Amino acid sequence: MEMKSITIAGCGPGSLDYVTPAARHAIETAQLLVGAKRLLDLFPEVAAERIVVGADVAKALDAMAARLGQRTVVLVTGDPGLCSLARPVIRRFGRDACRVIPGISSVHAAFASLGIDWLGARILSAHDTAPRLDPASFCGEEKLAVLAGNPAHAAWTGALVSALLPTHEIHLCENLTLAEESVRRLEAAPSNLASRSILILIRKDTIL
Repeated sequence: MEMKSITIAGCGPGSLDYVTPAARHAIETAQLLVGAKRLLDLFPEVAAERIVVGADVAKALDAMAARLGQRTVVLVTGDPGLCSLARPVIRRFGRDACRVIPGISSVHAAFASLGIDWLGARILSAHDTAPRLDPASFCGEEKLAVLAGNPAHAAWTGALVSALLPTHEIHLCENLTLAEESVRRLEAAPSNLASRSILILIRKDTIL
């Protein structure tokens, strides 16, 4: 593989057991690790310099730019292709500079926990912002996965669950792969969600 200055490594849904060997190798040989503190804390044995990414992503990217030439690994939650830090990194430094190592996303883990394939599933995020769509407009969807858990958008996710309960089987998957993992079927809109939550909605007439 062509050598690239930045590696973006998917770190899975939470547990170290779900970090791939390819990601581990990149992380263990890095000179500079970049990511959220909780991801950096997964690898205390790695002696690389560290840049903690907080709310000010641009500041972290500037710090990366000042250290170009080091073997840099950017840690992202789940899979880099799904609502991750990968997008601003690639936008700043370009695809030609970035190698992407895929990871297991919470969406993958959620469907696997239910024993249901996710081919054709529509994926939405109601985490950073609530979708500007009427929840009732999703009634025809066969499979829907919603990244949830932000209390600021609980009204939207609650409205989605209420709108689809008559036609869909709805499962709430929280803290997947972690010790506090919970997967349960909903019969009503939930009153609260863990910050690491995925809603899986499957139309009843399509379930095998």
